[in-house]
Amino acid sequence: MLFTGELLKQAERFTSEGVHPRIIAEGFETARKASLEFLDEFATPAEGVADDRELLCSVARTSLRTKLTPEMADRLTEVVTDAVLCIRREGEPIDLHMVERMHMQHEYDHDSRLVRGLVLDHGSRHPDMPKSLENCYILTCNVSMEYEKTEVSAGFVYSTAAERDGFVAAERRYTDERVKQVIDLKRTICPPGSGKSFVIVNQKGIDPVSLDMLAKEGIIALRRAKRRNMERLTLACGGIPVNSFEDLSEDMLGQAGRVYEEVLGDEKYTFVEDVKHAQSCTILVKGPNPHTIAQLKDAVHDGLRAVRNAVEDKSLVPGGAAFEIACAHRLEKLLASAEVTGKAKLGVKAFAEALLIIPKTLASNSGFDISDVLIKVQEAYAAGGGAPVGLDIVTGEPMDPTLVGIWDNYRVKRQSIGLAQVLAAQLLLVDEVLRAGRGSRS
Repeated sequence: MLFTGELLKQAERFTSEGVHPRIIAEGFETARKASLEFLDEFATPAEGVADDRELLCSVARTSLRTKLTPEMADRLTEVVTDAVLCIRREGEPIDLHMVERMHMQHEYDHDSRLVRGLVLDHGSRHPDMPKSLENCYILTCNVSMEYEKTEVSAGFVYSTAAERDGFVAAERRYTDERVKQVIDLKRTICPPGSGKSFVIVNQKGIDPVSLDMLAKEGIIALRRAKRRNMERLTLACGGIPVNSFEDLSEDMLGQAGRVYEEVLGDEKYTFVEDVKHAQSCTILVKGPNPHTIAQLKDAVHDGLRAVRNAVEDKSLVPGGAAFEIACAHRLEKLLASAEVTGKAKLGVKAFAEALLIIPKTLASNSGFDISDVLIKVQEAYAAGGGAPVGLDIVTGEPMDPTLVGIWDNYRVKRQSIGLAQVLAAQLLLVDEVLRAGRGSRS
């Protein structure tokens, strides 16, 4: 946004002197191509970035510190980095949908954390069920454990109370047999003294009688779980979704180190943690009010993408406006060469000047004199022999962003350069567009 606005501002200087917008737009296009070529040279290859956690933390920190206080940004830096590394699989694209982002309006924002597992937004529905279990087997199922109406209209006719009780007992017996199949499996794989425990997460209902039977066996049972939670649970804990209790076996179950319930106000949450071979995880965002939560969720959103982009690009760009300073210097050299001739030089010059809006804005927001800071940074780059030089917003002095750990995403820089040029050119040439449209209607 800043770059596009500055391109138009610089173009206005020349259009007010009678230069046609088409000529300036052509200069912009020339400068864009030169800038993208220079970006490929300026970027730092990072082939093993996925294995360098500290480098990924630097990328996340650079993104988060633009949106949050340094203390909160540093706290979330490791959270977003570990979340991406948790779901990353070699040779496969990173799917950030596997990172669940759940928020709770509770206590302080610094209580936000990464859960290597899943947080379910509901709890057990029986008061006698355990509130915390360790070394858990997780049964993920979609099987009804309650009385259901028939799918077709049917009626039951009885002549005596005994016959009616018989119908009721038969219906109850059908449900109880399903529950006993689960209890038998639990007794087989979790014998007394083994330290093992059992948890059921069911997408369908569990009636009070069945809940009571499970509670007596020390089983935590969650009913009517959301479908997305069921899918994530198998990815996080392992195992397979079960649609029938016939032939239940241990290899169908997932595993988790700990399952426990927390109550916040009127809401219950179930935490599934310490999972093995997790392919899904949860970032738990806490805050005292909706504004803080929204701010944190927005920052986490950008931080996750910054880390993913770094892993997929395998290339990073030194930050702190280092690229803009260097690219403007390269375009000045281009103007002095014979590669660009005629009035197109005006567009290239405007493009080079517009790039400097990034370091100017950093200096202005940091409370420093814009001209003084810009001259010092440009002089430091010219004397550095091509080494990246950025702006230290704390001291206002030139610094090497690669040493400080300030990195930008390669694809973000590439897209911002290309899109800003296209948007500015379209706005500059809007008169030609309108004129062409008017001619086609006549």
